[in-house]
Amino acid sequence: MQLTDLIKKCYNEIPIMENRGNPWNIIADLESIITAQIATLSKSEYHVHNQIAIHKTAIVESGAVLKPYAIIGKNCTIKAGAYLRNGVYLTQNVTIGANCEIKQSIIFSASRTAHLNYVGNSMIGSDVNLEAGAVLANHFNEIPNKTVRLNYMGNVIDTQSLKFGAIIGDRSRIGANAVLNPGTVLSPDSVVGRLVHVDQMK
Repeated sequence: MQLTDLIKKCYNEIPIMENRGNPWNIIADLESIITAQIATLSKSEYHVHNQIAIHKTAIVESGAVLKPYAIIGKNCTIKAGAYLRNGVYLTQNVTIGANCEIKQSIIFSASRTAHLNYVGNSMIGSDVNLEAGAVLANHFNEIPNKTVRLNYMGNVIDTQSLKFGAIIGDRSRIGANAVLNPGTVLSPDSVVGRLVHVDQMK
């Protein structure tokens, strides 16, 4: 899988990701990637405390909760009630809406989660929009074999991971209350309608 086919500028925005393997390997190693990246950040540009780095132009509203490990890039906005945990990397100009939970995920430039979204163990490309209530699920609790598999270009790939969400290509649009199964891969400019359940393994 060539991640740049889905998220064109991923290695330009986070060069430290390159040569880290497949997207699910990167997500699994996200805490260590963030730790290494924080060590390189300019203290004149970022507030850094307890393995959380927030760019001085970013806005974090009262009531938002950020847990280690996290990098919040230039001109990002995190609204009240948002909960970021287990390794979150927002590159720049990203908006996390009210009462969203982002867990162990990377969100690239100018993407937006509206409100009441869950994004788990996922990669979201640039200029992606999630409408209210959209869920990027990261775990199967309803089937015996919980290992996440991807169907990418007709090939089934076993991630050998019990937790992996979605890879969302640049400029995609996810409608309100849509649910994306673990292992969903969306090409750039994809549109998922409101209330749609995406299961690419059927």
